[in-house]
Amino acid sequence: MNPEQRNQTSITEFILLGFSTIPELQILLFLLFLVIYIATMSGNILIVVLVVADCHLHTPMYFFLGNLSCLETCYTSTILPSMLASLLSGDRTISFSGCLTQYYFFASLVATECLLLSVMSYDRYLAICNPMHYAAHMSGRSCLQFISGGFQCSGIITLLISQLTFCGSNDIDHFFCDLIPLVNLSCNDPLLMEMLALTISLIFLVVPFLLTLMSYICIISTILRIPSTTGKQKAFSTCSSHLIVVTMYYGTLMIVYMFPTTNTLSDCKKVLSVFYAVLTPLINPIIYSLRNKEFKGALRKACRKCRSCFD
Repeated sequence: MNPEQRNQTSITEFILLGFSTIPELQILLFLLFLVIYIATMSGNILIVVLVVADCHLHTPMYFFLGNLSCLETCYTSTILPSMLASLLSGDRTISFSGCLTQYYFFASLVATECLLLSVMSYDRYLAICNPMHYAAHMSGRSCLQFISGGFQCSGIITLLISQLTFCGSNDIDHFFCDLIPLVNLSCNDPLLMEMLALTISLIFLVVPFLLTLMSYICIISTILRIPSTTGKQKAFSTCSSHLIVVTMYYGTLMIVYMFPTTNTLSDCKKVLSVFYAVLTPLINPIIYSLRNKEFKGALRKACRKCRSCFD
């Protein structure tokens, strides 16, 4: 083996540059992301506990909401704890195996969430537009089998990344291990991996987004036929907030993974990654669950039980 080949396989760790270009803001960023992480974990864990504990929430819709919150809890925890530690200590190194593990879990959970959001929109479509067939079509077990494809596909991509040869710099210009920054550091021809990333994006981003969009278009057309103005406004408010969050989530993911990375777009993509990786898990509990009448009732009931235990 010649010296050049030895150098290509000698990388055992990476350096996540993150937001190190603005060192004067490191403490402020640490405090900001710490508050976001605590709020995200608290909101999503609360929803999971309420769904499990309250028998009135044992329906397909709340089953999906509980699973969404569980996903948000897990995939936020794959990024923010290590990011907070690096902001506080200044140590931005991550081992090769640690990087692959982080990417696998993050990619699996994001792909699963994309599929879950499309299933949830179909659930709302059936409940509002075709309620007679709701029970026959919605099965929690079959839907979970469908969305588990995200873990299988991400496992294949992680295996392919582990076979790449890395050379030169080990600096990842991101705040977590992601596919495109890793491919950009490899010595291999990036065309195959870029084509794979595009194909995966079409399957797990574009198709679920189009299905979600079609479901909400059908829902909105049904809402327009509601005679009650109050009922129409309430339904529009719920659907529009859901659609805004879903569009922000899918939109930022598609820009990051489907647009070619240039020097101009590099920093922009890093900022957009904050939206789908950090902010969406914070917003989803508020938009999907905590504004919901049944959830509010379950929360009040749980608070009364807690007070009675301490009295």
